[in-house]
Amino acid sequence: MTGTLIGYARCSTDKQDLTAQRHALAELGVSADRIYTDHGLTGTSRDRPGLAQALAAVRAGDTLVAPKLDRLARSVPDARAIAEELEKRGVALALGRQIHDPSDPMGKMFFNILATFAEFEADLIRMRTREGMKVAKAKGKLKGKPPKLTDRQQRHLHQLHEGGEHSISELSELFSVSRPTVYRTIQRMASKLASGQ
Repeated sequence: MTGTLIGYARCSTDKQDLTAQRHALAELGVSADRIYTDHGLTGTSRDRPGLAQALAAVRAGDTLVAPKLDRLARSVPDARAIAEELEKRGVALALGRQIHDPSDPMGKMFFNILATFAEFEADLIRMRTREGMKVAKAKGKLKGKPPKLTDRQQRHLHQLHEGGEHSISELSELFSVSRPTVYRTIQRMASKLASGQ
C-alpha cells in the first residue's frame, strides 16, 4: 500500500459495533486518527458523511482501505463509481490486504463479483425484513406506532378544531405535534364519530 493510508469502516445499525473493523484497519497499517466511520447507515446509499470525509481526505498516491467491499458499498453501481472515482484521482483502493487493480481483467472481474455478492446480500436482508414484518403483522405483533396523543387529547383537539377558533398550526403548537399528526387526528376522530364510536 502506498502513500497515506485512509481507512473507512461502516455498520448498518446502531446496535452493531465498529471495534472489529477498526482493529482490522489498524492491523493493515491505518492509524486511528485516519479512520473515518459511518454508524447506523446502510451501504446501499452513497449519502454517508463518513464516506464523504474519507473520499475527501485521500490525495493522489494515497490508499483508501476498507476491511471488506461490503463495508464500502452494497450496490454494484456504487462500488464501481467509488472505484472509478479513486482511479481517476490516482488513489489506490485496498479491500483488506487485496489492492484493487482496475487494469487487471481478473482483478476487475473479482471486484465485480464481490460487489454483486454485497448487493445480493443487501437485497436478501431487505427481503427477510419485509417477510418478518408480514409475519409479525399477521400475528398481531406489529401494530405500528402508538398514537402521539391520548384518546382524551385527541377528543379535545377535535373539539377545538370543530369550534373553528384555532388554525391547524395553532393546534400543532398547542399539542406539541406536527401538522400531519393534527390532520390525522381530526380524520380519525371524524371517522369514529361518523361510525358512532
